[in-house]
Amino acid sequence: MQRHSGVTKHGARIARPPVYRITLFQLLVLALVVLALAGWDSTLAQSFAAGGLVSVIPQLWFARGVFRWRGAQMAQRSLSSGYAAEAGKYLLTAAGFALVFAMLRPISGGAVFTGFVVMLAIQLAGAWWLLRRRATSPGLDIHDTAQK
Repeated sequence: MQRHSGVTKHGARIARPPVYRITLFQLLVLALVVLALAGWDSTLAQSFAAGGLVSVIPQLWFARGVFRWRGAQMAQRSLSSGYAAEAGKYLLTAAGFALVFAMLRPISGGAVFTGFVVMLAIQLAGAWWLLRRRATSPGLDIHDTAQK
């Protein structure tokens, strides 16, 4: 049996980073904090949830856009998609804050921004963890197949 080096006739297969795990973790933390706050003050809980979602939803949009295309042949599409995803992330964030502050009553502005910052901190820590993990074990997703 001979093993391949991870290069197929279409090129190397590079694994997508598991960025959606960060989003799932963010949503888990958000739910737990909101449940804890709900027993104490429902306005704080709703405001924290709103701020957290203003962070998580645009980040999910960004991750979907950036990691939509893979491979060298898709480099231009990937770059264009990344720019569009970044612009969409900023627009969704601005629209999210506008909607929250225009429609949520009663509201705690401090809790909204705290929810946003906590979710952002989790996103940054998760990205750092993924980058650190990839640096110690490079990310080629080598699908070794035996030649017959």
